[in-house]
Amino acid sequence: MSGAPIRTIHSAHHHCGWDSSLAPVSTVAPGDTVRFECLDAANGHFAPGSTSADIARMDPDSVNPVTGPIFIDSAKPGDCLKITIGEFEPSGFGWTAIIPGFGLLADQFTEARLKLWDYDRSAGVPAAFSEHARVPLKPFAGTMGVALAEPGRHSVIPPRRVGGNMDCRDLGTGTVLYLPVEVEGALFSVGDTHAAQGDGEVCGTAIESAMNVSLTFDVIRGEAPPAPRFETPGPVTRHLDGAGYDVTTGVGPDLMAAARDAVSAMVDLISAQRGMAPEDAYMLCSVCGDLRVSEIVDAPNWVVAFYFPRIVWG
Repeated sequence: MSGAPIRTIHSAHHHCGWDSSLAPVSTVAPGDTVRFECLDAANGHFAPGSTSADIARMDPDSVNPVTGPIFIDSAKPGDCLKITIGEFEPSGFGWTAIIPGFGLLADQFTEARLKLWDYDRSAGVPAAFSEHARVPLKPFAGTMGVALAEPGRHSVIPPRRVGGNMDCRDLGTGTVLYLPVEVEGALFSVGDTHAAQGDGEVCGTAIESAMNVSLTFDVIRGEAPPAPRFETPGPVTRHLDGAGYDVTTGVGPDLMAAARDAVSAMVDLISAQRGMAPEDAYMLCSVCGDLRVSEIVDAPNWVVAFYFPRIVWG
């Protein structure tokens, strides 16, 4: 990776939909490093004094803003955009929410619930969820992507073949992401930064938090992957592995139903064993527990497992 970032793209330059007609806010050359200021997924809607009632006041047209787009000089359709993820600068404030109608167990959790986080800006100290639970932090960008070839505005919420809202917790410092380029200059944007998240982001939100991130760009000629791929610099779960896991499963012919069963069972287990409200257990599962497909070959039933790290209980 190159030295100090050559420029900063300020969070005022953001948008909430992929659109190849958007004018780029800056042009960078292959090999350049750029520092992006990223807003949180609620576009700054929540503050330290916010309550669950504020969830209903969010503007749906302004959620999940991404900073950009930037034009990568010489990037052309059919090329691969290589993004090396550098350091994150967390803000120290974040939020997790149960948003009615959203999340894996939306039918079970219909009432809004907001959890605010005040965490260490170095991300070196676990963040307190309650007096009984502390979540190890691992900053990453939930949304990184480039413009689609199809004209018009495309929602930033679903992930796409060109990246976007992938919510892969391993897209952190040191990871290298490869995206297919579909338009001249790629038109790259980044946002939806998280301080921590479990695989699956089961309640629909992580520790959503504004932060800055430095990225280095390169272009690989004519090697566009069919979908995003990435390389990690080392182990991806070591920060959670130390005390082992509690694991619940869902078994059946439908992977989504099995995933729901596995998470629902873990919420029930945490509530019973720790005396935690189900809503809090659900949010805690979202920020640090992992959904895994354990078996998908023994028809007619498949197994989905939910791993909750015991290290959170300290």
